[in-house]
Amino acid sequence: MTDTLTHTDISSDGWIDRRMPAWTRPYFKLARLDRPTGIWLLLLPCWWAIALASPTAATGIGMTVLFTIGAIVMRGAGCTVNDIIDRNIDAQVERTRGRPLPSGQIGLFSALIFLAVLLLLGLGVLVQLNRLTIALGIASLVLVGLYPLMKRLTWWPQAFLGLTFNWGAIMGWTAVTGHIGWGAILLYAAGFCWTLVYDTIYAHQDARDDETAGVKSTARRFGDFSRLWLVGFSVAMLALLELAGDVAGLGPVFQYTLILVAAHLAWLVLLWKIDDPRDCLARFQASRWTGLLVVAAIVLGRIFH
Repeated sequence: MTDTLTHTDISSDGWIDRRMPAWTRPYFKLARLDRPTGIWLLLLPCWWAIALASPTAATGIGMTVLFTIGAIVMRGAGCTVNDIIDRNIDAQVERTRGRPLPSGQIGLFSALIFLAVLLLLGLGVLVQLNRLTIALGIASLVLVGLYPLMKRLTWWPQAFLGLTFNWGAIMGWTAVTGHIGWGAILLYAAGFCWTLVYDTIYAHQDARDDETAGVKSTARRFGDFSRLWLVGFSVAMLALLELAGDVAGLGPVFQYTLILVAAHLAWLVLLWKIDDPRDCLARFQASRWTGLLVVAAIVLGRIFH
């Protein structure tokens, strides 16, 4: 096993290989069900908005369940779209060449059928929500479809991922309130900055292979200045969260808990070993704790405001 492969989160002996029927394994891996970090990162902005907008705990819990199911399904759909479009590039990158499509575990037609099933499941969740949220959910498919192309067109594909992955902050808000408010916009913007932090860290794993394959990223764009850029995005995220709390009338407890969010971001960025792929992966995976701390800040702020 090469040094590059030792940092990957693609497992050949995880719960999918141990417990699932052989024919299902490539599909579960295509949907990244054995790699839940992406689910968390897609889901948490939804939880932020639901927690900030919900008038009662019962409303919040009901919406949280629906959005959790939706995030699992749609993250799988997004990964499938990404792998269909990127299958030739993935074959050139050491970390990704073992994925089901570039490795030949499943064919393109089978992947398209699987994608259709996931989209139907996602639609089943979406129709439980109000009309505005349904419209926003359908609109998000444009972002999901375009994102895999961005690494060919711009040095900022991580910014486009931020637009895509944090769409749930707006949907979570509208699902509860029926309209788009300033709280939703501020949370969306905060999540956008957060995505630039964690996905730039993630992209540094593949910077050398990406250069060979002609793939663009903020990791390659920022280069040795990545840490400085990510400090700036972290500060912007915290400022936007503070504004969202002010708009919602949250008090000091929210602000004090944001200190923990700031501390975690500082740990992620300032102690990051930029040239160590294993450390990049570990800090990307740890980024879910940043989002969970934001959830805690909002919930505690709502309780004690």
